[in-house]
Amino acid sequence: MSVAHTGVTPQLSGPCGDDDCGIRDVLDRLGDKWTVLVMVELAKGVRRFRELHRAIPGISQRMLTLTTRRLCRDGLVERTAYPTIPPQVEYRLTPIGLSLATAIEGLAGWSREHKDAMEAARSRWDAAHPGEAG
Repeated sequence: MSVAHTGVTPQLSGPCGDDDCGIRDVLDRLGDKWTVLVMVELAKGVRRFRELHRAIPGISQRMLTLTTRRLCRDGLVERTAYPTIPPQVEYRLTPIGLSLATAIEGLAGWSREHKDAMEAARSRWDAAHPGEAG
C-alpha cells in the first residue's frame, strides 16, 4: 500500500458470506487440544469414562470431564449415567457428532496423504529463511 493511499479497504466476506454460519464455533471446538481425540475415540463406538481416559494418552480426568461436557453441550456427544455403585457413565456420538466425526476423518485422511509434502515444504522454507521458522 502506498503512503498516499487513503481509500478504505473493503471488508472481505468470510466463507459464509456476511452471515455467521457457525464456522467459528466449530473451529473453536476442534481447535481444542483434546476434542478431536475424544471424537475419534467415540467414533469407534460407545465408551465409558474410564475407557476414554485410558484410550487418550496424556489427558487428565478433569480435562476429559471438561471436554466431554462441552461436547455434550454442543450436541455432539450424548452422556448416559447409570444408577449403579459406583456410577457408570457412557458416552456416544449423537447423529450430528457422527457427521462431524466423518468430516474429521476426511481431514485426518488429507493430513496423512499430505504429511510428507508439508514436511518437505517446511524444510525448504527453513533452509531459505533461517531464524523465521514458526
